[in-house]
Order: sequence, then C-alpha cells, then structure tokens
Amino acid sequence: MSEKNREGRRTARQKLAAEREKQKSRDKRRRALIVGASVVGVLGLAAVIGAIAANAGKDDGSESSGPVVAPSGAQGKDSLAIPVGKESAKSTLVIWEDFRCPACKAFELAYRDTIHELTDAGQLKVEYHLATIIDGNMGGTGSRKAANAAACAQDAGKFPAYHDVLFTDQPAESDDAYADEDKLLDLAGKVDGLDTTAFQECVKNGTHNSWVEKSNEAFRSGGFSGTPTVLLDGKNVYQDRSMTPAKLKQLVEDANK
Repeated sequence: MSEKNREGRRTARQKLAAEREKQKSRDKRRRALIVGASVVGVLGLAAVIGAIAANAGKDDGSESSGPVVAPSGAQGKDSLAIPVGKESAKSTLVIWEDFRCPACKAFELAYRDTIHELTDAGQLKVEYHLATIIDGNMGGTGSRKAANAAACAQDAGKFPAYHDVLFTDQPAESDDAYADEDKLLDLAGKVDGLDTTAFQECVKNGTHNSWVEKSNEAFRSGGFSGTPTVLLDGKNVYQDRSMTPAKLKQLVEDANK
C-alpha cells in the first residue's frame, strides 16, 4: 500500500473519530437538557404544591366573605364600636378585647363591676371593639366566632350580659372551644331571653363574621400593643401600673363634676 493511501485512510479514521466525539458531545448536551427540563418541571410542580400547602394554612375568607353587616346600634368609624351606656356621659372608655385573651378576662373580672356601676349611673359610656389576635397567634377560629356571637347578642339587645358570660366561661387560651358554635349557643342560655331562633341563626350563619374581620383589621392598623387596650377619654389607662377600679371610678366621677 502506498504511503499516500495509508495517509488517506489515517485521515479518514481521524475524521470519523472526530465526528464520533462531536456526536457524543451532542448526545451529552441533549441528555443534560432533558434532565434539566425534568428538574425544572419537578421544581415547578413542587413550587405549585408548596403554594397550595402554604395557602391551606391561611384563612381563605370563605367563612367571612360577603358584605360587612354591622350589629344593631354599632357606632363610630365604619360602625365598629358597640356602645354601652348613655350618650350624655361625660367620659368614654374604649376597650379593645379578644374573647380568647386571658389578660382581657383578668381585666374584666377586676373592673367589670365598677364599669357597670358607672354606666348604670350615666357617668360613663363604653365603646367595645372586638379583635381576633389569639386566632392568629394560637390558631383556630374561636375569637372570631365568639365575637360574631357577641355581635348577634347586640342585635338582640343582650350584649353586656353575654359579653360578661363569654369572659366568665372563657376556656384556656390554647383551647379553641369557642370555635364550637354549640358551645356559644349553650352559653346563651345563661342570658335571659337571648337563646332565640334569630340568635341561633345569626351565630350559625356567621352573620357578622366580615364585620369582626374588619374590626380586627382596625385593631392591627391602630398601633396598639395588645389586648386588652383600654383608653379613658383617649388616655391608655391599662398601661398605668397605679390604675385600680377605685382610681378609674374617681377619674370618671371627677370628669362628671
């Protein structure tokens, strides 16, 4: 075989080897693209699943969707305050509360009798605002459902008495007992004339749920540090360490002189 022919065959083998290497490179890139696309697809699916899972833990508003229905007689901005006492009273006590809040119960048990005495005497008007921060902190719906039930009691003209019952019988903070509507209806039996068909339907239908959510939004945007927040004529008296029921009574009586 001539040197020329051997050189030609060597060149052909080299070209073939080079072509095979190119083909291997193309195949490698193709496999990388396929794997990459598969990974992207899996990650995309994981992202979708993650988003669904994340949203599953959030309140989708299904129970509180619909028009905001304020309870009868509600006053103030967006009708978010439930008033107790005479309009002519010279002092106003604004109270932000959550029916699952232990500190709110402690405040109520300590100051309730004095507040009732002052409102009955026409010296104090109380504006109750309802929040649901324990639902957010501990999970559950008891704060919202109890607040809705209290608003239903306001419709029936029985708010003060039912409000007091809810705090007297308040479950442990970690116990979302007020999420059970039957529990709320049972407690209504402790208030004369409250356990009516209209009240039962209002509680079961969540008539005021959207109103409660709007009230809670107002609390969150109000710059308050927590519940209870108690303002006497604009001054935060709950933060006053020297405050007592007797001192509160004196302040109100002095304002009414």
